[in-house]
Amino acid sequence: MKCLVIYDIPDDKIRTKIADFCLDYGLDRIQYSAFIGDLSNNHQEELMLKLDRRLGKAPGRIDLFPICKEDWRSRISIHRESETSTA
Repeated sequence: MKCLVIYDIPDDKIRTKIADFCLDYGLDRIQYSAFIGDLSNNHQEELMLKLDRRLGKAPGRIDLFPICKEDWRSRISIHRESETSTA
């Protein structure tokens, strides 16, 4: 199932570790603090437990949104690569 993970964490060290966990679970970074990818229900729970432990008592917010196939197919997306000059 597609999942969107977003977070807002002020501490740089914790934020970096959270991103590393998301990458370890095969999620793709789509924004600085947003990742998307396929995760089973078990992996969703496992990842959120790890993220919760890493955040600890530090301030921050982490959300995981499961996205069903129908909603994923209905998404509207604009994606442009940056232009590079070849001079």
